[in-house]
Amino acid sequence: MWKIPLCDLHFGPEEIQAAADVVASGWLTMGERTQAFERALGEAFGTTGVLAMTNCTAALHLAYLAVGVGPGDEVICPSLTFVATANAALTTGADVVLADIVGPDDLTIDPADVERKITKRTKAITVVHYAGFPCDMDAILAIAERHGVAVIEDAAHAPLATWKGRALGTIGDVGCYSFFSNKNLSTGEGGAVAARTEELRQRCKLLRSHGMTTLTLERHKGHAFSYDVVLAGQNYRIDEIRSAIGLVQLGRLAEGNRMRRAVVTRYRERLGAISRVHVPFRDFEARGVGEGAYHIMPVLLPEGTPREAVMAAMKARGIQTSVHYKPIHAFSFHGTTERVRRDNLARTDAFAPREITLPLYPRMTDAQVDEVCTALDASLREVVPG
Repeated sequence: MWKIPLCDLHFGPEEIQAAADVVASGWLTMGERTQAFERALGEAFGTTGVLAMTNCTAALHLAYLAVGVGPGDEVICPSLTFVATANAALTTGADVVLADIVGPDDLTIDPADVERKITKRTKAITVVHYAGFPCDMDAILAIAERHGVAVIEDAAHAPLATWKGRALGTIGDVGCYSFFSNKNLSTGEGGAVAARTEELRQRCKLLRSHGMTTLTLERHKGHAFSYDVVLAGQNYRIDEIRSAIGLVQLGRLAEGNRMRRAVVTRYRERLGAISRVHVPFRDFEARGVGEGAYHIMPVLLPEGTPREAVMAAMKARGIQTSVHYKPIHAFSFHGTTERVRRDNLARTDAFAPREITLPLYPRMTDAQVDEVCTALDASLREVVPG
């Protein structure tokens, strides 16, 4: 359907063979391949605290539970994120306080707004490394330490991205990753948590599997004959097929991120000629604070531009686009419930309606980038002449 799609999943014969080997083994639920996947993720991220999960929403919910978030508490998170960041907190019984973004050049959470919105009920701050670029983690950690609250990292966009040499997702108390179909590392569905301390890791491990003290694999191998339940946990286990695919995908991740960066560099060069389009994070590398994962390519249209008309014009040219994201406070439930505080989000309200996401994937060619940029320029001229 699309001449140039928004994203392009790259699975090869290695992933097919990995999945087939699992099926042939006769053991499909969480087992030795998951353990190998977790070890490999830990080596890549520089931590021993990684646990694979069924998806990132489950990872976020588990992270909130692990740091003690519950009824009567508040969690601060950005409004410019996928709704799971907030929904997972709401599911614990806590209330959500939405924070603003830094500005048009940095669409991550604003530390100053976070500090303004902290109350005695604040239990955790959740940051989102939007588009694969790090938040100001030094400022966030300092705020958290002053107020005695936990830090959760939503690193769904940011595997292998760093902040001052440390992998995103390993800096706060618990980091959460996504391996959804469009992510830099994809297993179709899937995710992981990275816990800062061994105590948190053990709590996450129990919460992931019903609070049971031994797992099915251990009983299958005869290493245990029974189990106790010590927490009211969930079933957030990943399966062996996805873990096996994840191991192959992890081997492609660093090179995929490098290729994404090259595509983004080309975009920045070409979009510079379209004066009415603003490119967030354009000067990120010059700041020298870390390495991005270059997950998506967001741009801001001119103020007042009818975004859907531009997207329709791009579609007519065979170019798929998307929006990241409709702000959480703009949804029917979150915009009316008393459990979501949504005041003073001026920058989010100003910039979110202008955001459009352009195609980005590792194997995208210079010619394809040029075609997208030409199509965007033509679509803008068609929709907003002048």
